[in-house]
Amino acid sequence: MADSTEGSDRLKVLLVASTGGHLTQLLALHDWWGAHERAWVSFDHPHAHAALVGERRTWAFSPTTRNIPNAVRNARLAWRVLRDFRPDVVVSTGAGVAVPFFWAARILGIRTVYLEVIDRITTRTMTGRLVYPTVDAFAVQWPEQRSLYPGAQVIGATL
Repeated sequence: MADSTEGSDRLKVLLVASTGGHLTQLLALHDWWGAHERAWVSFDHPHAHAALVGERRTWAFSPTTRNIPNAVRNARLAWRVLRDFRPDVVVSTGAGVAVPFFWAARILGIRTVYLEVIDRITTRTMTGRLVYPTVDAFAVQWPEQRSLYPGAQVIGATL
């Protein structure tokens, strides 16, 4: 899938992740996303500030778990970021901040790829359950996770 630049294989990628392990797992995919134009959505946290130096970044509202006002704020933010950046694909490892971005991307016809986290092998994450119906591709890191998400692709461990 190429962007609108004729003859280019570069994508416009929006990477969305909570700080901590979720962001760390996306950072581990540098060999892939480093070749593309990209923007990040994460939380205004020292981990994200240090990890995303020099990157285009937008700070989402936190906390996201069971926080209705921040869910609404992040839904508005998703619409704005997706319309302004116009990515070819949205990629996330979660957590809750991914949900409004994936649902908005689906409505806007933007492709999505979700990577289930490495440490949930026998149970599904809340975010995985909420975005699974919206994704174009769902990836898992362990073969055991495929039974939780039919049709998922095993890509192996990112870390």
